[in-house]
Amino acid sequence: MKTTTYAELSLKLLAIQNCVKVGNFEWKERHEESIMEIMASSPSGSGIDNGTEFLASESTPERLVFSADFHHMDENGMYDGWTEHTIIVTPSLWNKIHIRITGRNRNDIKEYLCEIFSSWLSEEAEEPIKTAA
Repeated sequence: MKTTTYAELSLKLLAIQNCVKVGNFEWKERHEESIMEIMASSPSGSGIDNGTEFLASESTPERLVFSADFHHMDENGMYDGWTEHTIIVTPSLWNKIHIRITGRNRNDIKEYLCEIFSSWLSEEAEEPIKTAA
C-alpha cells in the first residue's frame, strides 16, 4: 500500500502508543527507529541549517509537531540572524493536511517553510508500513 510521509509518521506514532499499552518494547523501539529513518529525509539546508527536529513528546497520530530554525541572509548574502519555528501538522478534510507555522514571519519565511514541509510530508513513503504482529 502506498502512503505519504505524514501518514507513515502518524501510523508509527499510533503503533508506538499501542506497543506501550501492551508492553511490547521491542517493537516500540523498531517504530522509533523507523521514525528516525523517516526524519533523515526531513528538510535541512537552504536556511534550515540546523535541520528539522521531530517533537515526538508533543505529537500524536492526529498532530505532528516539528521544530526548525531558519538562518536568514541580508541583501549582501551575509548571515544576519535566526528565527525559531514550530511546524504543526493536522488533518484537513479538504486538503489532506493543514500546516501551521509559529514564530516570527521575517521576510515572509512562513510561506517558504509551509511549501517546503508540505512537499516533504506529501512525498510517497519509501517503504510500506510495518506493524507488530
